[in-house]
Amino acid sequence: MKSEQEQFDELSFYTLGQPRPPFIHQIAIDTFTLQRADAATRPMSLVFALIGLYLHVEKGFTGLAVQQAHTRMARVGKSWPRLPVPNSHGALRVADVLAAPEGAQRDDRIEEWCRAEWAAWRENRAAIAEIALRELGVKA
Repeated sequence: MKSEQEQFDELSFYTLGQPRPPFIHQIAIDTFTLQRADAATRPMSLVFALIGLYLHVEKGFTGLAVQQAHTRMARVGKSWPRLPVPNSHGALRVADVLAAPEGAQRDDRIEEWCRAEWAAWRENRAAIAEIALRELGVKA
């Protein structure tokens, strides 16, 4: 049986082969980062992944636009707040995404996975919306 990391590597092979935009690979990276996060996860990793899902789910950004936002934020070179990690994550896992046939069905499953994980982190929404406004000018 493949590890979750090996499954994500397989999913990455698929997502990297998809057209840009929408560049769903970035959405998959951010979702996977959050799903595996724990108290030891670096604050920058959490903030960037949460910003990515916020921009995608709530603001309709493509994965490419999310990647560009990450690049803008990385140029700032600052420390990021430590945010609380939820006790439970979204119910969908990488294996569930891979179980969907390649193409529209798998892309839809990536979207479901992303939305489920964003919902699991909802207690951080206000902090992330404030960071998005301050660092990127994205209004809540």
